[in-house]
Amino acid sequence: MAVGFYGEFHQNIDDKGRVIIPAKYRPALGSLFYITKDLWNQEDEKCLYIYPQEGFDVLREKLSHLSKGPRQSRALSRAFYASVQDSTIDKQGRVLIGTELKEHAGLNREIVFVGVDDHIEVWDQEKWDAYNNAESFEMDDALAESLGALGI
Repeated sequence: MAVGFYGEFHQNIDDKGRVIIPAKYRPALGSLFYITKDLWNQEDEKCLYIYPQEGFDVLREKLSHLSKGPRQSRALSRAFYASVQDSTIDKQGRVLIGTELKEHAGLNREIVFVGVDDHIEVWDQEKWDAYNNAESFEMDDALAESLGALGI
């Protein structure tokens, strides 16, 4: 996949749930993209994910194996797909974020778009600040070895 999303952009959601997609991200998102809940549902990392069509297709292919697995896997697939929102950008560069997705991620007026290579994360500004203040990234030996094995 040639798409790469990088950087951090701050925006505001209007009263109707619309937000301007950063101009830098629009070409790679294409005409149809998907807004989803995060799969891991960790309270301190609750955010939304935005995938371009190609990235969502890759994710769908991987998740297709879950729906054939144990009950909990099927439940995860159902919960995830029930909340997926297919989206387009309007003439003003905005997208509507549905109420259920906004509530899941705790999005208030100020939000942050964070590019994470194959997808974009959408965080509430306060949660993003708290996450960054609480997390001090220290590379452990296992991660250092993994990076070394990749030649990084």
